[in-house]
Amino acid sequence: MPVITGALGHMTVSLIDDMMVGSIGPIELAASSLANSFLFIAIAVGIGFSFAVTPLIAETDGEKNVAKGRLVFQHSMLLITGLALILTIGMWFMSPILELLSQPTEVVKFATPYFKVVALSLFPLVLFQGIKQFSDGLSLTKYAMQATLITNVVNVLLNYLLIYGIWIFPELGVVGAAWGTLISRIVMLVFMFYILYTREKFQAFLPLLKLEEIKKSMLLKVTNIGFPSAMQMLFEMGLFAASVMLAGTLGAYPQAANQIAIKMSSTTFMISVGIGVATTIRVGNQKGLRQFNDLRRIAFSNFMLIFMVMVGFTLLFMLTKDLLPLLFTNHEEVISIAATLLIVAGVFQISDGLQAVILGGLRGLQDVYVPMFITFIAFWIIGFPVCYYLAIHTELKTLGIWVGLLFGLTTSAILLFWRFNYLTKKLIKKHH
Repeated sequence: MPVITGALGHMTVSLIDDMMVGSIGPIELAASSLANSFLFIAIAVGIGFSFAVTPLIAETDGEKNVAKGRLVFQHSMLLITGLALILTIGMWFMSPILELLSQPTEVVKFATPYFKVVALSLFPLVLFQGIKQFSDGLSLTKYAMQATLITNVVNVLLNYLLIYGIWIFPELGVVGAAWGTLISRIVMLVFMFYILYTREKFQAFLPLLKLEEIKKSMLLKVTNIGFPSAMQMLFEMGLFAASVMLAGTLGAYPQAANQIAIKMSSTTFMISVGIGVATTIRVGNQKGLRQFNDLRRIAFSNFMLIFMVMVGFTLLFMLTKDLLPLLFTNHEEVISIAATLLIVAGVFQISDGLQAVILGGLRGLQDVYVPMFITFIAFWIIGFPVCYYLAIHTELKTLGIWVGLLFGLTTSAILLFWRFNYLTKKLIKKHH
């Protein structure tokens, strides 16, 4: 539950931005959606890489080996800090690309200044994520949850003051939402550092690495899980970002409608991310304890859990498809496009949730390279070509994009399940 709440907290920061910006107008909503979808590619790489920390820490926790845990944590943070710097600087200088993506000019005009400010929030976000995955790996999941809840309060308050120019604050419109996000993410990181240095359980992990302790083998171990995990996230988030760009070529209203459907399904997806992280921790613990029958039983019960949860959300989306878009806009055309999209979004959540949780299980087994290739094939060799063809060459338009997403995610879920089933059977056979 705390992992799910924390993941939802990340999501609600941009969800609240979209709702508050949407109240200014559909063009502004399309602008923040364009900037955020582009930025999400970098966030995906940072968060994906940090996923390496959890299974490695969970395994050392299962073995009760604190000294090894400290080395894992310190080497991981060294790599994550470097990555956070590269991503932040890289994204900041990439803002001119927004003009080359054949998006509506009025959208780009608002998106560029918003993007430049929000890009700076990458650094505190990725660092926070590294500390969060470490704390999750020790099964101490509530601190990151508290941090994201505080962030949301700060974000709403600053958005309110800076978007509309309340009291002594300037009226910054869309850019006000970007400043709110940046400052609230800095607050989140500061809170996490405070927890690290004041809680008993973390003290043994905190001494920084001496030069002679930095081991190439340990840096490689983290990178060998971090890099493919980052690529998996990149392939999936890249597909969603591409769908936003594709919808943008159809016009600002389809893009705004597409954004509503993506925001709703991304919000429920965060529940899958939470159960996926829990699966990584439990599988990693059982791996450290060498209890392979239990490992398989725990993982399969988690797959069943996410299936049931997502079927519930599918029904909810179908029943409330005409009401949900009203949270973002009262523009009739945008609402009617979004309502149709939400039907497909409802169905595709089942595949999306399953593949996210199965990936978590594979990450707990520290099996990341084959899943990386599976996700690439499912999303980019199958999913995106279907999206593109149906959106551009048929009457389906925006709906075609979602049918393509459904194809990609379902392929991914089936292939990843086959992989997990094969590996766990092999482990049980080997240790019998």
